[in-house]
Amino acid sequence: MRQEADAQDLPCAEHLESFCLSLSAERNASPHTIRAYRIDLEDFLRWTRRAKVDPLAATHRQLRRYLGELDRAQYQRTTVNRRLSSIRGFYRWLSVNGLIEEDPASVLQGPKIPKRLPKVIRPREMARLLGLYAAKDAQGSVREQSPEDMRNLAILEFLYACGARVSEASGLTLEGVDFAQGQVKVFGKGSKERIIPLHDMALSAMRTYLLLARPKLLKDGESDYFFVSTRGNQMSPDAIRKMFKESVRAAGLSEDLTPHDMRHTFATDLLSGGANLRSVQEMLGHASLSTTQIYTHVSVERLKSAHAQAHPRA
Repeated sequence: MRQEADAQDLPCAEHLESFCLSLSAERNASPHTIRAYRIDLEDFLRWTRRAKVDPLAATHRQLRRYLGELDRAQYQRTTVNRRLSSIRGFYRWLSVNGLIEEDPASVLQGPKIPKRLPKVIRPREMARLLGLYAAKDAQGSVREQSPEDMRNLAILEFLYACGARVSEASGLTLEGVDFAQGQVKVFGKGSKERIIPLHDMALSAMRTYLLLARPKLLKDGESDYFFVSTRGNQMSPDAIRKMFKESVRAAGLSEDLTPHDMRHTFATDLLSGGANLRSVQEMLGHASLSTTQIYTHVSVERLKSAHAQAHPRA
């Protein structure tokens, strides 16, 4: 309650609220994205209050001072850049709506961040992860699967089979899965729809879950969502992330791995297997081809590693 009251007393609180509403109405931003913008901008507006800076009359020098304070406080460069991105978006909106004469954030640049290759899961590790909930163990012995095991296996196979985001897995609907055509329809960022093919192993795990596990999890209830929790509700993104973390730990893999690394691995494996960049871009739902191109570097690195291990002169 105290934080809410503090937010209401911030300079430009009413403009911040209108900006957040515009993110939802005009850009179809997710609640998670809007919350991140709000947190960043509330921090910035608290700073303007402490520094006695009028947000509607701020100069680019004053905004640089704010970024400088973040740097001196030893915030990570990624955090500083995210804060700057939020500020740019806010001031762009203020300018478009005629609330300021000049946009002081348009000339600002954040700290450079060294390019980091996406993390991928090695084939042996992926086999251990996907085998965690399988109907047979590593020795080929049959084991009993609980409804949760079947669901977890279906989610993991789905994430690796089509490179979906966690939010897309959470939002997958019953009608979005086409077993006959071997494909799924997902809704990505900005509610953009795309269709992605699935391989037979993923389809088999998802069909088994649908027929044998999902009715037990629903407990005579109903849901339009494909993946449901033990209470019969939609599996939320946080619930999927928690399940993934527990699975990674149980498989004895690095706990730094995230569900998004499944997406990275999907893209890298496709390119390594000969898929063209444009097809991978469409399956990932990237707006720009340049975003997908980073996976070509990962593929090259894997080739170099294989060459170094196998070539007699390496």
